Order: sequence, then structure tokens, then C-alpha cells
Amino acid sequence: MDSVGSLIMFAILALSMVVFSVLAVTTRKILRAATFLLFTLFATAGVYFKLDYEFLGAVQIAVYAGGIVVLFVFSILLTSHPGDNSERLHSRRRTLGLVAAIAMLAVVGCSFIDRCELLVKAPAMTNPDMAVIGTELVDPAAGHYLLPFEAISVLLLACIIGGVVVARKR
Repeated sequence: MDSVGSLIMFAILALSMVVFSVLAVTTRKILRAATFLLFTLFATAGVYFKLDYEFLGAVQIAVYAGGIVVLFVFSILLTSHPGDNSERLHSRRRTLGLVAAIAMLAVVGCSFIDRCELLVKAPAMTNPDMAVIGTELVDPAAGHYLLPFEAISVLLLACIIGGVVVARKR
């Protein structure tokens, strides 16, 4: 019974991710697009929690759903009129986009099929605790992730400074 409930919960999360992703890229109101992106990121965090990746789910909520979406909304409110509709995009390359989308769907399908075959043969994985994850992320030893972590913090600082500069010009 637990596996049926787990499958239903995964289906709900996956369906909400697909629906909110499509709504985020098809709406003509930019604040609604940011809100739909927020819902998509929350559903992604739900999938991480469902897979028992508590740390990754918490990072998804704190960094992406909390920080990045707030940064998007802040920049939208500073640079545009959020109540206005954007103009409808017209493209002569609609068939090329459709062909590219179908090709990418085929690539994702093939990789999903390969991944499912690997899951049958793969040994069971263990769930590391928070101390191991923290050590692996910021340990200054060779092969660890201190440098990318610092690079991301500098990038976020540059985004904040850019937002302040744009706000000062107005």
C-alpha cells in the first residue's frame, strides 16, 4: 500500500512540475511566470524529499525557490511594468522548434530507458548524513567543492550589486 501511495504522490508532483513549467513559459504576464516558476521549484523540492534527499530538497527551497525567485521578482519590479501583457511572439521557425523539441524528447526518453536498465543492476545506495555532505561541499582539500561554492557566492553578490545599481538609476 505504501508503494501505491508513493507512486501517486510522485505522479502528482511530476504532473504539477510539467503543468507549472508549461504555464511559466506560455503566460504573457511576467509576474505570473515567476510565480509558476516558484511552484515548479517547490514541486522539484518535493521530488527530492520523496527520494529522501532532505539536504537537496532544503537547498532547493532555500536557494532556488527562496533566493533566485525573489531576485527574479525584484528585478521584474525594477525594470518593467508587471501588470502589462507582453506582446505575442511570432516566429517563422516554429517547425524547427517543434523538430528540436521532439528530438530532445527522444534523447530524454532514451536516457530514461538507459537509466531504468541501470537501476535494475545498480547496488543499493546509502543516504549520507549532513556532516558528510557539509564536509564534501566546503572541505578545502583537493577534489572538493569549495571553489565552486565561493564562485557562486561571488556571482550572487554581483547580482545583488547589479540590482542596486539598476535601482539607483531610477
